[in-house]
Parts: sequence; C-alpha cells; structure tokens
Amino acid sequence: MIPRLPPSVDSDQLLAFLRVASEGGFSRAAATLDLGQPAVSARIAALEATVGGALFARGRKVTLSPLGEALLPYARRAFDVLAQGIESARLVQAGRRGRITLGALGSLAGGLVTPALRSFAAEHPDVEFLVRSGDHEHVVSLLWDGLVELGLLAWPFRGAGAADLTALLTFSEPVPLVVHPHHPLAFKRRVSRDELLELGRPLYRLRWWPEHHPLLDELVRAAGPVLELPMETARALVLAGHGAGFFTRTLVADDLAEKRLVAIDVHGMPRITRETALVRRRTGPLAPALGTFVTALANEARSLGVLERGRRRRA
Repeated sequence: MIPRLPPSVDSDQLLAFLRVASEGGFSRAAATLDLGQPAVSARIAALEATVGGALFARGRKVTLSPLGEALLPYARRAFDVLAQGIESARLVQAGRRGRITLGALGSLAGGLVTPALRSFAAEHPDVEFLVRSGDHEHVVSLLWDGLVELGLLAWPFRGAGAADLTALLTFSEPVPLVVHPHHPLAFKRRVSRDELLELGRPLYRLRWWPEHHPLLDELVRAAGPVLELPMETARALVLAGHGAGFFTRTLVADDLAEKRLVAIDVHGMPRITRETALVRRRTGPLAPALGTFVTALANEARSLGVLERGRRRRA
C-alpha cells in the first residue's frame, strides 16, 4: 500500500509550517515564501485543523507548541525524502542512475561487453549492473524469466516467442582458425584442408551457434577424435600451444592484437561468420541509462568491426 498524506494536508502547508518554525514568526516566513502573511496564516490554520490543535504558541515570539515539536522532525523528513526522490529522478532522466540487466553469450561477455562496460561505468559510476553469461539457451531463459532486460544471443532467433524479441543492435563477426604463434600451422599462415587435418590435431569443436556449424563439424570429425570443449578451456589450451580451433573474433581480438595467437587462412574454405544481436522483450522507449549503454556497446562493436547497420530488427 502506498502511504499518503491526509486528504487535507498538502506540501504547501508543511512548507509554511517549516518556515514559521525556522524563522520564528509568520511575517518573516511569509517574506521567504514570497507570500502575504494572511496566506501563511491560512495554511497553518488548515494544518492545525487536521492535526487537531495549535502548532505554535503565539505571542511576541512565535514558538513551537508540544504538538508542533512532535510534528517538526517528520515534516523535515518528508521534505528531505521528497528532495532526494526528485534528485534521483533527475539523475535517472539524465542517464546517470538506473539499473541495467544483461544476459550475454560467454563468447561476447569478455571481448565485447567488458570494454563497453568499462568505458560506460567510468562515466556513469552510479548506474547498477547485473550481467549473466552462458550459452544461447541460457540467455534466452534469462530473458523469458524476466531476470534480464537485454540479451546478447545468436541471431536470427528461430525459437518460440521470436516475434516478441526486438533487436537493438546486430553483429556479424568472422570465425577464423586460430593457433599459437609457435604452432606448426603458424609458420604457413595459409594452409590446405589436408594440412589442417594433419597438423591441426587436436582440432577443438566449439559451440558458437545454437547448433554446430556443419562445415566446422565435418572438419572436426575428420581430424578426430572429437574434443568438444568450453570456449575458455579451448582458448587456454591454444594459448598454451596445444591444438587449434575456430574462434569468434571478439573472444580472441586482444590475443590476436598482442600476437599471443595468430589467425590462419584455410585455402578454399569459405569465410565463416557468426551473427548475433542485442535484443529486448519490452517495447517502448529505453530508459536513459539503458539507451546510453546500448550506444556504448555499439561504439565498441564498431571499433571491433563487427557492428551491422540497422537497428530494431525483428526475428
């Protein structure tokens, strides 16, 4: 239940009461409020009628009555809380406060979300964040359960409820073959399919899509035996010089830039990409902080070269 003031009490009456109490007189209170003394007296009289007694002892000097003493701290608290609420609302409107909840594919949580969040949080330190990561199905369940408002997932989405999702941003990123700089494949930089199968073992199977990419699945099976690993496990192994894998570029962008890993071109193999999107279930305008974070995410994706043009697409 929402607490309410008695119907006959309004903020003007409480403000007049506070000013008379602080100024010690009706005339001085009226001057600070830019009102006539009769108007201030009328407001105090109306408030006294509500509380059932005199709030001030009137004489040469106006002082608080016992009833006024009892009311004073609550009247002050009411105005303090109201002022704090108005300030909070202004900060929310300016995008400086709010709460952002996001579910993200694990492969995007580090390479895309982390730098975007770092720059956003530096400029908006009072905005609250809740970020969860996992596979495509986990992110979808977070959205359906209402635990997050935004989701970074594989796109287009073909599952039940697809029509309820709106894509705010869409991304397309390459999925290159990646190895350690000292791996035998690294000295070739461009290899044939046969060389990949011979030198690339173990070739890790990584699940970047809701289902395995058929071409990569065929390659992994041909290299055998099949080693299906979590993306971070496979990345750690490749960084240690063991094995090879097709990684989404956002996950290994820093590793490639710092030459901890190298990308290898496979001759005759078509370019493989993964499409993802930042989506939401709700319609209508975004909260200011949420809209600013979407912009930060778009800027980071643009710098990585994975942002597609166009927004608010539907599945």
